[in-house]
Amino acid sequence: MRVALHSVLREGHEADYDQAHAAIPDDLAASFARLGIRDWTIWRSGRHLFHLVDCDDFAAAMAALEGDPANRRWQSFITRHVDHFEQLGGGVEAQELPLVWELSQQGHG
Repeated sequence: MRVALHSVLREGHEADYDQAHAAIPDDLAASFARLGIRDWTIWRSGRHLFHLVDCDDFAAAMAALEGDPANRRWQSFITRHVDHFEQLGGGVEAQELPLVWELSQQGHG
């Protein structure tokens, strides 16, 4: 599955956030792989971050990461830069942006 997310940086933290993501810690990348997160791409426009996560089950992976030591260390570090994730309701699933259109799913012809 692919999941899109939208988060917002704290004012003035753009360069620091970019630098922090030059590479995530190896133990966090290993946790992602173990939990079925195959890829996580982030684009930034000003303070707005747009994430595309390719994973087996996003909600299950996020639940498992709650108690993961590598993720806890990363979150305690990276949250100094991130103001919030946009929410469309309650729970982890509420962070997922709804898919509107996809060229590959449109018939050509």
